[in-house]
Amino acid sequence: MGPEQVGSRATEQEYLMGTRRRKSFQTLACAQHMETTTEVTMQDQRFDLPTILKFVDIATSALSDAREEIDALNVYPVPDGDTGTNMFLTVSAAREALLQATDGNEAAELGPALAAFSRGALLGARGNSGVILSQMLRAIAARLVRASPETRYAKVFAEALHESTDASYAAVGTPVEGTILTVARAASDAALARADDPEARTTDVLACAAEAAREALARTPTQLKALADAGVVDAGGRGLCVLLDAAETTLTGRRPITAPRSAPHIPRPMPTGDLHPDGPSYEVMYLLDADDDAVGTLKVTLAGLGDSLVVVGGEGLWNVHVHVDDVGAAIEAGIVAGRPHRVRVTHFAEQVAEAGARTSTRTGRRIVAVAAGPGLEQLFTEAGAVVVPGGPGQRPSTGMLLEAIEACGAAEVIVLPNDHDSVRVAEIAARTAEESGEVRVAVIATQAQVQGLAAVAVHEPGRSFDQDLLHMTATARHARHGGVTIAARQAITMGGPCEPGDVLGVIEGDFAVVGQDLYDVATGVIDRLVGGGGELITLVAGRDGRDLATRCEQYVESTYPIVDAVVYDGGQERYPLLLAVE
Repeated sequence: MGPEQVGSRATEQEYLMGTRRRKSFQTLACAQHMETTTEVTMQDQRFDLPTILKFVDIATSALSDAREEIDALNVYPVPDGDTGTNMFLTVSAAREALLQATDGNEAAELGPALAAFSRGALLGARGNSGVILSQMLRAIAARLVRASPETRYAKVFAEALHESTDASYAAVGTPVEGTILTVARAASDAALARADDPEARTTDVLACAAEAAREALARTPTQLKALADAGVVDAGGRGLCVLLDAAETTLTGRRPITAPRSAPHIPRPMPTGDLHPDGPSYEVMYLLDADDDAVGTLKVTLAGLGDSLVVVGGEGLWNVHVHVDDVGAAIEAGIVAGRPHRVRVTHFAEQVAEAGARTSTRTGRRIVAVAAGPGLEQLFTEAGAVVVPGGPGQRPSTGMLLEAIEACGAAEVIVLPNDHDSVRVAEIAARTAEESGEVRVAVIATQAQVQGLAAVAVHEPGRSFDQDLLHMTATARHARHGGVTIAARQAITMGGPCEPGDVLGVIEGDFAVVGQDLYDVATGVIDRLVGGGGELITLVAGRDGRDLATRCEQYVESTYPIVDAVVYDGGQERYPLLLAVE
């Protein structure tokens, strides 16, 4: 039973994600040394919710690492160098939605969790490759949900890949071979063939699919002239290979052979960014609320206006992508079909020109901080930070952080996520913001609100960016943090078993103390934190925790006279007290 069944959501997720990642890394480290019988057990593993939660972490990290490489391969359909970024952001959005829906609870119901995952991918899809990928993920999720206990899971997974390929071909107005579609078809065909063997396990099917995808990727330059001319393989296909490799790593702990990045024996001049002279000038994307039976007509209309048409979704919500010259006509087609919203239009020529000739009006340095309560918002604001609301039930999205980074007008930005699960979101927002070339963004991986307070306290704009970042990071890391909350459910914790209503003491994200009295548990946490040394303890009172914070301040003064104590009103939910020792 996980900590999501114990106490407040903010620290619950810190604990759960930390525990899950520790287990994941242990699995990866041990997989190389397992006996054959143990490995067979791993290979029989299903794609249940714990496995999917593990996969989205590994896949997001893998696409993050491969993003620039995939961007550099991007020459088709338009050489705008953003395929890796778009696939990365699409998977990241799906991951965010999944974590938000499950609260990190590995025991959550699979159906609603995967529905949220699919919707997150649909809403967060970027560019041609991202929209196609979102449809693939949606189809795979739908097949996994339909799996019955008696069905051999190797067959289920092969069918999921097959259905995702069919869905992606159906979503594209004019399918072109030598693209991600070709790589997906090769992978799914190989998976189905391997799954016909009644002795085949899920990992056998997955390994076969991943290998077939890599081989198909290497052949893409022979199928598409634009790739052969540039001497590269297809960018979207490479991204799909990264995801299949991540899935294989999730189940086996092994890292497969890296897919080829360029075609063998073909010179590889990098794309210049020049656009195809006979191609459409604009990329148009929008979400569309429309009845399913209106989409067929929409596709016909948009196909007559341009190319690279992809329409994905269902059940009244669609993501529309098309390259056209007549932007107005493309949007009007959406209005006829339903209600278009979140409309994005990109002029390819301007995009390339601006990337080379952009001058920035941004100046100075700002801090962007996530705050979990009104008092904490005030503290960060008074310290000069731009505040993004967060905390239990309202963890910030990538878009919220990106908007804050862009709106602050600074040339240098330091982001304090102040929550374990928001660190990845902050990193995605930071990388996306830096693509403009106008702003330098760094994320300090603060795991708790009190670490963020410690970091912002030593912020000094007069220092160089690197020096300021170094001082803030070191201070945040040296701030040992804890908290006090109330158990919501029965569970086994690191501090022992707990019942609903028990008081839980949190130390560095783990439930380490279980008791009946708020004050007793709080002082127990203080003793453990101060026992490691320190000169200052910060006490942040929650919405109903002012008296507790005051009593703890008096305890520190009488028990540790050489340690200074400072109390703030944080106003955070679910945590009567947050603590940090520096």
